[in-house]
Amino acid sequence: MNLKQIAKDTAKTLQSYLTYQALRTVLAQLGETNPPLAIWLQNFSANKIQDGEAYIEQLFREKPDLALRIMTVREHIAEEIIEFLPEMVHAGIKQANMEQRRQHLERITQIDTSNPSLQPEQQTSSDPNLDNLSS
Repeated sequence: MNLKQIAKDTAKTLQSYLTYQALRTVLAQLGETNPPLAIWLQNFSANKIQDGEAYIEQLFREKPDLALRIMTVREHIAEEIIEFLPEMVHAGIKQANMEQRRQHLERITQIDTSNPSLQPEQQTSSDPNLDNLSS
């Protein structure tokens, strides 16, 4: 397990996700101020946002002002979340793992009532306290 490579891959994925979030923010802003440009950006961005850096590079060739705007918004988002992100990720993973383990334990310990042969045998001896109830 190469932890350094995992960290690099995670950072690249997060960077691309922040690019996507920045794009959403810019699209919302443009939707209010310049709807035709918002439509153009939406069409341009379709199926290109998976790799944030490649997307920004392509956008620079078409509309450098929009590329700069998205980069600025992306940087702002990163600055705002960086403080609490590691703790949130760690806590989220721990919580999700615990929930997955709980659900798995529930699944493997359920008794299948649809197949009577799998049910535990009923006790053959009677409970003396229950016999007294019939009197």
